[in-house]
Amino acid sequence: MRKVSFVIPAVILFIASSCSSIKNEITDIISPINLTAGKSDSVLISDLFYSDNYNVRFIENKNVSVTYNYNSGMIYFQTDEKFSGITLVDFVHEGITYSIPVRCKVLRKFNFSYKPEKNYKVLNLFGSFNGWNRTNLPMSDVNNDGIYEIEVALEPGRYQYKFFGDGEELIDPANKVKVPNGMGDFNSVFVVDDEKESKNFLHILKYEMRENESEFIFFYENEFYTEAITSENVIALIDNSKIDKKKISISGNKIIVTLSGSELEQNQILRVAVSVNGTSSNIQSVFLIDGKPAGGDDIFLWNDAIIYSLMIDRFSDGDKSINNPIVHDSLSSKANYMGGDFQGIVNKLNEGYFDSLGINTIWLSPVYDNPNEAYKEAPVPHRWFSGYHGYWPINSTNTEEKFGTIEKLKELITAAHKRGIKILLDIVANHVHQNHPLFKEKPEWFGELKLPDGRMNLRLWDEYRLTTWFEPYLPKFNYVGSKDAIDFMTSNTVWWMKETGADGFRQDAVKHIPNEFWRALTKRIKTEVEIPEKKKVYQIGETFGSYELISSYVNNGQLSAQFNFNVYDVALPTFIDPRISFASLDAEIKKSFLVYGENNLMGNIMDSHDKNRFMAFADGDLDVTQWSAVEEGWNNPPKVDNPASYEKAKLYYAYMNTIPGLPVIYYGSEFGMTGASDPDNRRMMRFGNELSVYEKKMLEDVRKIINLRKNHPALRYGDFLTVQADENIYAYIRSDVNERIMVVLNKSNKSVQVQLKIPAVYGIKSASDLLTNEKVEMVNNNINLTIPPVSYSFYKLEE
Repeated sequence: MRKVSFVIPAVILFIASSCSSIKNEITDIISPINLTAGKSDSVLISDLFYSDNYNVRFIENKNVSVTYNYNSGMIYFQTDEKFSGITLVDFVHEGITYSIPVRCKVLRKFNFSYKPEKNYKVLNLFGSFNGWNRTNLPMSDVNNDGIYEIEVALEPGRYQYKFFGDGEELIDPANKVKVPNGMGDFNSVFVVDDEKESKNFLHILKYEMRENESEFIFFYENEFYTEAITSENVIALIDNSKIDKKKISISGNKIIVTLSGSELEQNQILRVAVSVNGTSSNIQSVFLIDGKPAGGDDIFLWNDAIIYSLMIDRFSDGDKSINNPIVHDSLSSKANYMGGDFQGIVNKLNEGYFDSLGINTIWLSPVYDNPNEAYKEAPVPHRWFSGYHGYWPINSTNTEEKFGTIEKLKELITAAHKRGIKILLDIVANHVHQNHPLFKEKPEWFGELKLPDGRMNLRLWDEYRLTTWFEPYLPKFNYVGSKDAIDFMTSNTVWWMKETGADGFRQDAVKHIPNEFWRALTKRIKTEVEIPEKKKVYQIGETFGSYELISSYVNNGQLSAQFNFNVYDVALPTFIDPRISFASLDAEIKKSFLVYGENNLMGNIMDSHDKNRFMAFADGDLDVTQWSAVEEGWNNPPKVDNPASYEKAKLYYAYMNTIPGLPVIYYGSEFGMTGASDPDNRRMMRFGNELSVYEKKMLEDVRKIINLRKNHPALRYGDFLTVQADENIYAYIRSDVNERIMVVLNKSNKSVQVQLKIPAVYGIKSASDLLTNEKVEMVNNNINLTIPPVSYSFYKLEE
């Protein structure tokens, strides 16, 4: 029985800010569960919501049968083999009835075939649809015609795949559609379109507030369904409770949900969807603060976060008295301490650098004390490194003295809070450095470096995912074998939050740590921080892998989000390679919505401390297929030669700051810093007159882009409607109850004339360019634009 897939919308970090008057009332927003018709699935109840008891009773549902094992906490779902659409599975907890949205689809089957040029003993299909498992989709030549085939049931989405024959990865020669896989090769691409979903969309129209009630008005569009919809087709929830059908009125395809003032007195979320003819629409979400739509006040929700990622040692040197780089004859300055510290960050906070950029959340690299010696990395050519990055902790409660004291860290966080900026601490829970006292005092908490077959269990990222060591001098916690280790590390993580006043965590190496750890940590955070302090904690993790693997850690019982590497892996080549259509990226974004929800909190990146810098690709120093560029970084570090490359980077920023999810700005990328792989992508930050004229211009434009997101709630809470996605143009509309913003991107080196059709139901008469203030009139619901080469525009659509 496989693990159930359930969607994780942004609301998981929203609703608990409201205090419940009922002791055990569920305050987590229960996410939609995705099921496949006729198949059994399961989920751990504590991953759906937090409670101090899970004594629940499920109410019978005609389409989905549910079995609950109280002792194990597992909920088992079995759907009717013909059921498709969305339904609500109800349960009773502490006398209150709650609903779980359940989406189910009858999946179509697709044939994959391959005619090999040589004989293989074993030939398998593998790809993103099976977590890149090379063994569980065997192909066979049933007809003895030399063609190996297999049928796979797939939901709508964009998939990458290959064939695997006797240890050899093979691209599909019959499929001309392929994308770089980031490891110097390509993957074949297969797109499953939903025949009934191109015009199956629930639009938000408006919000009207009267003296004692509020109306939320939606419009359902489905070109394949011409019958009248009824309230029975509408799924509507306020938090996790069904809205009485009497409060839902239908006029044609217009849906009006009316709620009284007494029902809207706190922070809540209204969710509405339509299910007809075996299909379900997108789920519209309206975030409410004190009963009014979010976005019109200064109250911070994590949907508002604009994250700035910085490496402490590489950002700003504010206290030269504590500079003390490691002395070692084989240690390059690239891999040594460069002087950045807490005081440097405090100075930039006080100078208003982050304010001007529109940043309201800073993710600090690890603050732990690290060794004062250099160590040689295992991979050839065995270069020497220091712990400048912070990921080699030798103490669980001390800060790195080259960064500053823990009191200085508290000063940093206080200074940030005064400016309305949240702080995320980077937690290293996977390992410690060999000099850490724990390794000597608690050896039973750690795994073995050698495998039973005699091999070293080093960097076997997937083969031994939960036990592999990163380096011989970085002992790996064995959380599977030690509950005491889990207790210690989860307690220590919460200690850092309580001691410093931090607001959340970036979690390192998530997939190498078992789910049990993350569940224990999140439970501790809820009981020791969130509930008593009435504070929502955001946790974002780092996992490279399939949707199934990444999403398995993202739910109400574990992490708030992870970095959306699956979308990044498609976005990067799309913006760099002119031959790749935006249609591929649009399909991937829609796929991510099915997994994480339309209003998710996943982190969207352009580059990071683990990725090659975007500018190295944009300027042609690296090929977009390169996953690793370590040697280039050491021997031929990239530099920006072509001023046009900055325009490509700005275009990516325009995209990254206007799609659902949270933008993560990696330090220096705001002005176009380049770099190959680690450590070249971790150069010292530059400010002011250290920037070139082109870098200054990019910084100026990026500030405008980020602040547009910060100032327009539709870009943070809105839905996502694709208007056009082709080889050159990507146009989409983000709408919430406050406004509609249309984003138009042109990656072509030439001006492109476009005619974009806006839904007539919006009643739009004109569009105002948010950067130039120019107004464009609508003609028959169409807007005609000339988009300059490699450029972006943001239009506010006005009635």
